[in-house]
Amino acid sequence: MEQAAPKMDRQNLTLRVGSALVFGVFFFSLLWLGDRPWAPWVYLGAMALAAAMGVRELTLMARVRGFNPSLVAGVLATWGFLAHFTLATHNQDPLPLWLVITVAGLLIHFGALFFDEKLEEALPSQAITWLGALYLGFGLGFQQKLFMLEGTLPKTGSRLILALFIITWFGDTLAYFVGSTFGRHKLARRVSPKKSWEGAAGNLAGNLLGAFLMKATVCPEWSGVDVVALGLLLGTAGQLGDLVESTWKRSAGVKDSHVGIGIPGHGGILDRVDSLVFAAPILYAYVHFVHGFN
Repeated sequence: MEQAAPKMDRQNLTLRVGSALVFGVFFFSLLWLGDRPWAPWVYLGAMALAAAMGVRELTLMARVRGFNPSLVAGVLATWGFLAHFTLATHNQDPLPLWLVITVAGLLIHFGALFFDEKLEEALPSQAITWLGALYLGFGLGFQQKLFMLEGTLPKTGSRLILALFIITWFGDTLAYFVGSTFGRHKLARRVSPKKSWEGAAGNLAGNLLGAFLMKATVCPEWSGVDVVALGLLLGTAGQLGDLVESTWKRSAGVKDSHVGIGIPGHGGILDRVDSLVFAAPILYAYVHFVHGFN
């Protein structure tokens, strides 16, 4: 059944654009300086901050439902995964994944024995703590791993991260405009009533446009097949990631992921990284298996 397209919120659009410009200046400046020795550590700091904010949001959403995941254990475990991805370069693995998982398990499960005042909710609470650590640790960890890749072109990692952002953000932006203007057929009514099939199609069109732009500017080694494959793969993964996070918000009964602290016009940090968390491992897998990057 067709429905009228939702009206575009111009005030929210102004806030979204303003916030995006602030973050864009920071990230694009950092990516431009990606070959400096300090750049990976600055990027790691940004990822660590985003991880801590994301774990906080997920923890507070869970507490709305009466669960009690550990914020401290979740953040420390997430940082452990980020450290693993940062240090595992050039066939070196000084902080192996098995060690990170073991220490994270000790923190999450043994810590709950002594500090969790709601042990009757121990199973879901500890499971949510693990979810936050794995979701953000791997999603943001693969971004850090992409940033540190080296190839035939200078600043290879910076180029790939820029491509990840542009492809994903172009999709998000076009989805917003197309969905707001033409969206009538609901994509996932139970999960996110505002999302439409028209917006999803606009998203993929934006992803492909972003991929073509990246080939023309910073990734000249990509072939036409790479452009189409990455546009569709990252676009599909990003939209699924967005729907996954929407299910969590729906279950917690909140509109945005932030609780108290948010990004003007964009909700919380989880609302901003939900697409990237799923798209980053896809991009890494593609350049690893197709182009041989390690």
